[in-house]
Amino acid sequence: MATKNKNPKQPAVTRKKNNGAARAGALKKGQKALLMSGNEACVEGALAAGVNFFAGYPITPATEIAELMARRLPAAGGKFIQMEDEIASMAAIIGASIGGAKAMTATSGPGFSLMQENLGFAVMAEIPCVIAHVQRGGPSTGLPTHPSQADIMQTRWGTHGDHSIIVLCPNSVPETYTLTITAINMSERYRTPVILLLDEVIAHMREKIILPLDEPMDIMERPRPSMPPEWYIPYEETPSLVPPMAAFGEGYRYHITGLTHDTHGFPTQKPAEIEALNRRLRLKIEQNRKNIVMVQAEFVDDAKTAVFACGSVSRSARRAVVMARRGGAKVGLVRPLTIWPFPVVAVQRLAQRMDTIIVPEMNQGQLVREVERHAQGKCRVVSLPDYKCELLTPETILRKILEVEP
Repeated sequence: MATKNKNPKQPAVTRKKNNGAARAGALKKGQKALLMSGNEACVEGALAAGVNFFAGYPITPATEIAELMARRLPAAGGKFIQMEDEIASMAAIIGASIGGAKAMTATSGPGFSLMQENLGFAVMAEIPCVIAHVQRGGPSTGLPTHPSQADIMQTRWGTHGDHSIIVLCPNSVPETYTLTITAINMSERYRTPVILLLDEVIAHMREKIILPLDEPMDIMERPRPSMPPEWYIPYEETPSLVPPMAAFGEGYRYHITGLTHDTHGFPTQKPAEIEALNRRLRLKIEQNRKNIVMVQAEFVDDAKTAVFACGSVSRSARRAVVMARRGGAKVGLVRPLTIWPFPVVAVQRLAQRMDTIIVPEMNQGQLVREVERHAQGKCRVVSLPDYKCELLTPETILRKILEVEP
């Protein structure tokens, strides 16, 4: 996974390294090589991160997450509940989180649409929770068993009003495991909902994964109050901009609302308090970009053309880049693991170095708009949309690379 950068304005960028020992099948004591799907890896990551409450409603292609949670979570001492719909599922994980649980749900396009109002409530009330969203063809019922990346903008702007959001996007089964843990950690650390954005290909394909990891990941907990209940200010502006969160039932009584509120949680119409709240909700994410934004780069040192791709499309893109380089093309791959906040600095620096950035994606053009906006005209940006709800092939991307290569 991408490493962190000490420069607060520069997102984490890493050059991909191969794990030779894992590739050769060398296992450490206690490790096992498993064949696992992305949905299964999501469950394993959630359990490793300490998730102890799951509420959901079955929906293709995310159903296996709920099915596995129904078996695994009670055995681990947690609680599973199947709700009547996705609106209730989102409400249930909010309530569980307020009670102190690490809470999660999983869904796909139509269900994610139903979650939007309660997602906004979680943003405003600063309630940690994770939504695993496995994209499928749409709009409406669409193609439940086919892949898509058409919900990228919905994850950013699906719920109304100005708000910040964290969205992570894995491109493999092992990375689904680690990014699930990361999503839960970020949710707890910043007291915010976090979306783990998969697509049908990543959710259902099977790959080798070695568990436990060679280097165990740190598990984070939400900030807790250290003061007595009578001194507790639930939405106080702390140096980290993330106020401590008391669990209901621990003796701390406080007010929670979706309305704009003051530091004590009560509704307010005072302009100064409204501005202070909205500013803090934005800055607690924006000022921590160095810890949130992750980008992976390959073959970019000598490149004049870059392919910018995420999720399953980035796998096809990597194969296309390798084939193009064998033919002498100077092309590299840049992959955002964090979709939102968008990796602005990485794209700006890429645009200064490249002649062309190609953006392949399984939609009618969503990522490309952000790339164009932040490239600021410093290089050519070429869109490669595909909305047949089939995986973009390496050959299709290769043809575009050869087309734009000088």
